[in-house]
Amino acid sequence: MPAQTHDIEDLRVNSRMYDAVIEEIDGRRIRIGQDWLVDWASCNYLGFDLDEEVIQAVEPQLRRWGTHPSWSRMLGSPKLYPQLEERLSELLGAEDVLLLPTISQIHLGVIPALIGKGTLIMESRAHRTIYDGCVFARGQGATMKRFRSGDLDELERLLGEATERPIMVCMDGVNSMTGDIPDLARYAKLCREHDALLYVDDAHGMGVIGERTADETSPYGMRGNAIVKHAGETYDNIILVGGFSKAYSSLLAFLALPTAVKNQLKVAAPTYLYSGPSPVASLATVMAGLDVNEKRGDELRGHLYRLTEKLLSHVRGMNVHTLNVHDTPVVEIPISPEHDLIAVSERLWAAGQYVTLAPYPGVPRDEIGFRIQLTAAHTEAHVDTLNAVLTDLARDGALRPALPQQRRPIA
Repeated sequence: MPAQTHDIEDLRVNSRMYDAVIEEIDGRRIRIGQDWLVDWASCNYLGFDLDEEVIQAVEPQLRRWGTHPSWSRMLGSPKLYPQLEERLSELLGAEDVLLLPTISQIHLGVIPALIGKGTLIMESRAHRTIYDGCVFARGQGATMKRFRSGDLDELERLLGEATERPIMVCMDGVNSMTGDIPDLARYAKLCREHDALLYVDDAHGMGVIGERTADETSPYGMRGNAIVKHAGETYDNIILVGGFSKAYSSLLAFLALPTAVKNQLKVAAPTYLYSGPSPVASLATVMAGLDVNEKRGDELRGHLYRLTEKLLSHVRGMNVHTLNVHDTPVVEIPISPEHDLIAVSERLWAAGQYVTLAPYPGVPRDEIGFRIQLTAAHTEAHVDTLNAVLTDLARDGALRPALPQQRRPIA
């Protein structure tokens, strides 16, 4: 059966790498049934889910606040919220920050509240949750258009044609499937020229990429303060959305935005007015994670970059295609069209490797394959075992050959 015939329902029924029950973990290994596998499917980029300092920080906050602050944010918030928002404002270099439980909730509640009956212009590769928020806004009267990812000429044309105000461009930062980093400065310049707001979801960049310095530990930059600082940009006409479920291993998300817009959302966004808050354990782990980030985050990012380079150098050395051209720890590898995705996943499983499968329609048909997420809790030995099975798959023609001029390292 060719790979293109598989969809998500096929995987649910036939693949062991879908809807699995994880029975035990040991560092960055997981046990499913009787099988131990190296976990390349989690997004715990900094390894905070296993960090003893972070784990020990939870119980004192539970003793102080209980397990869950069940007020809606409209009614009241534990003091942890303003403390975190203040610390994040400093880290991100933003005027203000608003914390909410998840990025998905942010997109569904905030995009309609910000745009009203204006014009939304969405990047074609933007995350599905951005699309859902834009569709919901369209149902309330907004105009919605899409532009091809990276095509700034098309974006400029759509900005010039937009008649309904306000205008908001919605896009990913570090892309969740390709791992690529957009040229944010060019997008920001174009949006400012057209008095449009740029709304950026950097779920996979927060905690990984950050401001550039002369003494940085890797091309990811320093401090892990996300794509706006990484690009050397200001927050003028930019709203940054990010989360802690990736690098910080916690159920919490944020918007970096002007205080006036924050106050607007406090009366207009259902996510703030009516939804339940994050559990206290999540707030505690983010607070502790910020401490660890200050003390040794750049060391962890340096280790993460070296592991990623070890993998990507091997993949590129075999002339295998990967969508990642910017050396971030999100590595998707498409399979050859004549090979079967489930069969490839079984070979990975047999070699003790657990990955994220990427079927259609989650990705275009010519990108069907699997995604690898490296973390600071992985080791060089883990990467060596993965490289060995990738070598076997490439030798058998199961992986797509590389495209010309594929790599563009982080500038």
